[in-house]
Amino acid sequence: MDTQRTLFRKLDHLVTGDAAGTVASAVDILVEGGRISAIGPALARDSAIEEVDCSGLVAYPGLVNTHHHFFQAAVRNLPGLDWTNLTLMQWLDTIYPLFARLDEECIYQASLVSLADLVKHGCTTAFDHQYNFNSNMGSRVVDRQFEAAALLGVRFHAGRGCNTLPLDQGSTIPDAMRETTDAFLADCERLIEAWHDPAAGSMTQVVIAPCQPVNSLPETFPEAAALARRHGVQLHTHLAEGENATMLQRHGMRSLDWCEKNDFIGPDVWLAHGWEFTPEEIKRLSASDTGLSHCPAPVFLVGAEITNLPAMIDTGLRVGLGVDGQASNDSSNLAECIRLAYLLQCLNARNNPLPAPQPYDYLRMASSGGATCLGRRDIGELAVGKAADFFCADLNGLEYAGAAAGLTSLPAKVGFSGPAAMTVINGRIVWRNGEFPGLDEGLLRHTADEVFNSRLGAVLGPLR
Repeated sequence: MDTQRTLFRKLDHLVTGDAAGTVASAVDILVEGGRISAIGPALARDSAIEEVDCSGLVAYPGLVNTHHHFFQAAVRNLPGLDWTNLTLMQWLDTIYPLFARLDEECIYQASLVSLADLVKHGCTTAFDHQYNFNSNMGSRVVDRQFEAAALLGVRFHAGRGCNTLPLDQGSTIPDAMRETTDAFLADCERLIEAWHDPAAGSMTQVVIAPCQPVNSLPETFPEAAALARRHGVQLHTHLAEGENATMLQRHGMRSLDWCEKNDFIGPDVWLAHGWEFTPEEIKRLSASDTGLSHCPAPVFLVGAEITNLPAMIDTGLRVGLGVDGQASNDSSNLAECIRLAYLLQCLNARNNPLPAPQPYDYLRMASSGGATCLGRRDIGELAVGKAADFFCADLNGLEYAGAAAGLTSLPAKVGFSGPAAMTVINGRIVWRNGEFPGLDEGLLRHTADEVFNSRLGAVLGPLR
C-alpha cells in the first residue's frame, strides 16, 4: 500500500475541472497514497509530509488521452508521406509496408517517445490503440508498452487491437499485419490476466480493441465484445471515419448499424473519430451511452467532414479528446489538441444550427470527458478522493500577459506555449522543470533514434 504523503504548497490558482468551472486561489493540495485528501488554503504542515513548493503555478486536472497509435512515432515527419502530396490510398500503400517492418523493440521505443511528449504537456492517463502485430513481432508487444509506461510513471490503458480480414477479401491491411480471431482473443485473455487492474487508482488496464470493421472478419467483433463482457473490460474501435461507403457495399448497412447488430455499442464502448455520424446516429449513440474520442488533427489533414461536436454535446454524448497516431498527427501533444478542437469548431460554427461548445468544454473533454470514455470515475477532476493527477502551468511569462484572467478558457483560446512546469501522476512528480526525475532523456532519445534507423533506415532513404 502506498503511504506516501505530499503537500503541494502555495499554488497561485487551481482549476478543478468540475462542471461549474470552479477556480480556487492560494491553495494547497494534500496527497496521501496517490489520492487527493485535502484542497485548501494553508493546509496544516507536518514534518512527516514531503513538501513541494508550487509558488507561481496554476494547477489543471491531468489530461486523459483517449486515442493514439504509439507505434507510428517511428515513421513521423517523413516528407514523402505528406498528406498534401498523396491520396489516402497512396498514403496507405506507402506507409503500411513500413509498419510491417516494425518489431517489439520499435514498439517499446515508440511508446516511450509518445508517452514522454504526452507527459511533458500535462497528460496523466494515456490510452493506446496498438493494432500492428506483424510477422516480425514477438509475443510481448503490449507488455513492453506497459513497461514503457511504468518507466515514465504514466497511468496506462492498453488497447489490444487486431486486423483479421485477408487482403484479397477487401482489407486495406497487408497480410503481414493480419492475425486470426482466435490468436487475437487468446492474447487479450493473457493480457487481462497479466495486467488488468479494475480497482480505483489503477495504473494499468486492458481494452479489447479490434481495429475497425472494414478490416475484420465478421466474427471478430461479436466475439471480442463477448470476451470483454466476460472479463468486465472496455471496448474500442475506429468508426465513421470514411468507411461507410465500403460498409454499405459490403454489408448493406452503415457502420453504426453493423456495430449495433454485433453488440459493439454501450456504456463499455467508446469509438474513435466519428466525423461521418449523422445527427440521427449521434442520438442513437447517446441513447446507448456509447462514448466517442474526438481527434481534431486528422480532421484537418483528411479534410473530409468536420466532427459534429455541437450535436454530440447537445445530446449528452460522452466525448473525450485524442491525439491519434503520429502518422496522422506528427505531434503527441494532447494539450495542443484542446486548441485544435476549439479552432476547428469555430471554423464550422456558421455551418451548424447548434451552438459550438464553450472554450472550457474542450478542457473538460480532455480531462473528465476522457475519464468517462475510459470508464473511470477516479480521475479527470481535481477533487478530494480523486487520484492525484494534475499538471502545473507557469503563466508568468510575457507571452501570457493579458491572457491569464480566464484560466478555464486559456487552454482552448490561447493554448500553452511550451511544456508544463510540472506533471504529477498518482501523487508522484514525473516531470518537473524540464526533466524526467531519475531519467536521462538524452540517452533515451539517442536509443530510440538508433532503433528506428536500424529497422527502417534502408527503406526510408528515398523518403527523406
